[in-house]
Amino acid sequence: MNSGNTLEIFLVAAPGAEALLCAEATEKGFKDPKPGKGGVTIRGDWAEAWRANFELRGASRVLVRIDAFRALHLSQLDKRARRVAWGEFLRPDVPVRVETSCTSSRIYHSGAATQRIAKAIHEELGAPISPDAEVCIKARIDDDLCTISIDTSGSTLHKRGHKEAVNKAPMRETLASLFLRQCGFDGSEPVVDPMCGSGTFVIEAAEIAAGLLPGRSRHFAFEHLVSFDEEAWQQLRARATRMTPNVRFFGYDRDAGAIRMSRANAERAGVEALTEFRQQPISELVPPEGPPDTPLDTPPGLVIVNPPYGTRLGSVKSLYPLYQALGQTLMTRFHGWRVGLITNSDVLAKKTGLPFAHESAPVSHGGISVKVYSTSPLP
Repeated sequence: MNSGNTLEIFLVAAPGAEALLCAEATEKGFKDPKPGKGGVTIRGDWAEAWRANFELRGASRVLVRIDAFRALHLSQLDKRARRVAWGEFLRPDVPVRVETSCTSSRIYHSGAATQRIAKAIHEELGAPISPDAEVCIKARIDDDLCTISIDTSGSTLHKRGHKEAVNKAPMRETLASLFLRQCGFDGSEPVVDPMCGSGTFVIEAAEIAAGLLPGRSRHFAFEHLVSFDEEAWQQLRARATRMTPNVRFFGYDRDAGAIRMSRANAERAGVEALTEFRQQPISELVPPEGPPDTPLDTPPGLVIVNPPYGTRLGSVKSLYPLYQALGQTLMTRFHGWRVGLITNSDVLAKKTGLPFAHESAPVSHGGISVKVYSTSPLP
């Protein structure tokens, strides 16, 4: 799994979003990113695993693969698990938990496999086993091949440490960042979300524009591993610099509670000065004004919206008027702006009447398969 100081690091992505995460990893300078089922593989040392947690906006977790072996039955799994060099990675004083998945293998009982691996760790290393432990060993037994990884993230990476309030059907920050990327957003243009909910798209866009890294406000499981170096970690964190963008980011929602949530979340994220949230319906949506010291209107940018889906918040037909009103408003008032629409229905997307130029691959959002439908600048 590793050669010298080079580790095999797996960046977990939402199903369908692997290519988008690979593009982000390439842009961030990670070595030799390769997309695959469920994520992206990169190579590097432990500091690169830390950096992936700290900098990547689209990864759900960062796993470091530490061993792999064939196991045809539980006694063989027990024997091989005891040969893993646990002491090179885990501290004997830090609790550990084990999660196992079994696919197309002669070992098919994941619970029994988990017990064998956990027992091996406890008896060989002395580390306590706890179901609530932050440090997690993930074992995947696929076609009789057992791959052992350490989850270096802890809680999933969409938990940036800023969003305490959410509304119905919330968009995860990790997915929001990848959908912004899908729409060509690079931080240099204004963003409008006409149905902002708890403000995820608007806050994520503002953070990207300001250079605020997603892991800046939270802790990670790798801080409890043998390889952790506090001084090197603080040096990595200190390299992050905040920028002052010359554009702003706008969220609107007809629900007053959603607007209160969005403002509170933006304040916790430190982007309240870059964002504006206002209660209003789609019928009142107009392009936002530019900064006070600029006589011109805000230059065209990106409208990104995640409306209700038929399978989640009502039947598809009942949503036709909403999608039609949204499309008509954007077509008549947002000349020159691009639009990104996230929905699970081709029919609903067509009801907007918007001239979509691109349709993304399906991506799993809360167990629902959605696509990003995006336009070129509207005529």
